[in-house]
Amino acid sequence: MLYPVLNSSRTLIDLSGIWSFKADDGTGFQQQWYANKLKNPMTMAVPASYNDQKESIDLRDHYGYVFYQREIAIPKTLEGQRIVLRFGAVTHYAKVYLNGQLITEHKGGFLPFEVEIQDKVKSQNNLLTVAVNNVVDYSTLPVGSEVGGNMLGGVLPPVPGVTPKKQNAPNFDFFNYAGIHRPVKIYSTPKKFIEDITIVPSLEGTKASVYYKIDTIGQGETTLTIYDEEREVVAEAKGNEGTFIIENVHLWQPLNAYLYAAEITFGEDRYEQSFGVRTVEVKDSQFLINGKPFYFKGFGKHEDFIAHGRGLDEVLNVKDLSLLRWIGANSFRTSHYPYSEEMMNLCDREGFVVIDETPAVGVNVNFGAMSGGGKRDTFEVLHTHQHHHDVVVDMIERDKNHPCIVMWSIANESDTTAFPESSYNYYKPLYDLAHKVDPQNRPVTIVGVQGEYKTDKTLPAMDVICLNRYYGWYIYGGDLNAAKQALSIELDYWKTIGKPIIFTEYGADTVAGLHLATPTMFTEEYQVEFLRANHEIFDKYDCFVGEHVWNFADFQTIQGIMRVEGNKKGAFTRDRRPKLAAHYLQNRWTQIPDFEYK
Repeated sequence: MLYPVLNSSRTLIDLSGIWSFKADDGTGFQQQWYANKLKNPMTMAVPASYNDQKESIDLRDHYGYVFYQREIAIPKTLEGQRIVLRFGAVTHYAKVYLNGQLITEHKGGFLPFEVEIQDKVKSQNNLLTVAVNNVVDYSTLPVGSEVGGNMLGGVLPPVPGVTPKKQNAPNFDFFNYAGIHRPVKIYSTPKKFIEDITIVPSLEGTKASVYYKIDTIGQGETTLTIYDEEREVVAEAKGNEGTFIIENVHLWQPLNAYLYAAEITFGEDRYEQSFGVRTVEVKDSQFLINGKPFYFKGFGKHEDFIAHGRGLDEVLNVKDLSLLRWIGANSFRTSHYPYSEEMMNLCDREGFVVIDETPAVGVNVNFGAMSGGGKRDTFEVLHTHQHHHDVVVDMIERDKNHPCIVMWSIANESDTTAFPESSYNYYKPLYDLAHKVDPQNRPVTIVGVQGEYKTDKTLPAMDVICLNRYYGWYIYGGDLNAAKQALSIELDYWKTIGKPIIFTEYGADTVAGLHLATPTMFTEEYQVEFLRANHEIFDKYDCFVGEHVWNFADFQTIQGIMRVEGNKKGAFTRDRRPKLAAHYLQNRWTQIPDFEYK
């Protein structure tokens, strides 16, 4: 699925702005709210989460469907064209109606979907309604509890006779923001059009050999013209599939990006696809980019900010990458879902390295709220596998051409230790699938939760060992000497596997402005000492190739006794003010080279 663009062959209409909005009171579908203008609606900005736009606890904690609505009109100049309605992301389930008729549905809150509407629109105004469901359960990714309660809530049993309000119980430690999170656009193409583009570069000395495949609808001739950044032609090709050569190639390098542009023409249609030439390889215990050992420095992040929640904010994206560059980082993980295409495009341009992750977080019924008494086999209880399969395919299909993406993460903190056999049987096919559907065959990983790691059969089967570990916080909190001992013992084990190791999470909750001369938990000083203790151990292992602190910035979570207005593990506050740890990390990371650190 190509990203929508405006050019001489394609028209683009942005539907961002203020929509009419109404939360379902249980009668929305019965009364067919989608068929007529909403009665007494409120205003709601798109794209953005709906939860924090209004001062309403009922809306913030809403469970179930909401309805978005606006009128659209198609210019007469587009008659005879293919017209497509495209959603960047709707969280988590969408039903789309045009003039009262259901035209498409989509499950999954972090990837795009689209539908052709040229045969469905009227010549005048058309009523567009989107019903959005935010429920997370045993079939969704991310996963929600069907037992009740929440992983951050109270520890005492419920009082008999009390009926609490119906609300989501996410099995993940970030707020379940919902709504139309990414842009809604209408675009047009000729009836014969370019459907998809695949570009796979390889390096042969000073030249690049680039395989391409163009999927087209209809009959016609396909031509390619390849431009460098000075808009000079460096290669040409014809046909829907083949290879072209770029002599004296400029490589796409971390924090030093170089992008080529492939202009494809097919009949009356035209599309320009940017790409970078770089190689990615795991060899022994090293992670190689362009043949050199790369060291990951950066964070796990979230799409999360004040008021707009998880909605796209391109200003914030630019700001975040600026702060990453300031602090000396070179990479991040899209924890815990694929980020916007706009962010991936920006990382391509600025040279940040990305681990791209599916929304498979909370696939662990023995973790947090979901246990419900007694240990149960996660992979027998949940029914997520087909959806998980679809998400892996769709994520790679969307992001396959991005040079910034060097590895796929198929899940975060799944239950891989308690039930090693069923976990392996669940994830090994997804690992194989990711390799199969990725034209560039990037490395594939899964991010491991803290537990009985020696029983784990899934992590050793991955290309890179990615670990979330909290020695000195959740385990041996306040005792950093014990934390260092435990960390050394575990890394001694993983070293024997013979694969690269990355810490994809390690961190300590820190209240900005809380200081003590003697570092204690929750102070800014303790956060620094926590990081310093971990780094002391990291640097002793040649197989250790990356450190992603949890988290880049404070972020919102569900209400609960473990969180005071969200998770405070950020090196920056939620409004992007640096804590003491940010300055410590800047000093460390600016002295660690991107390549050949170990």
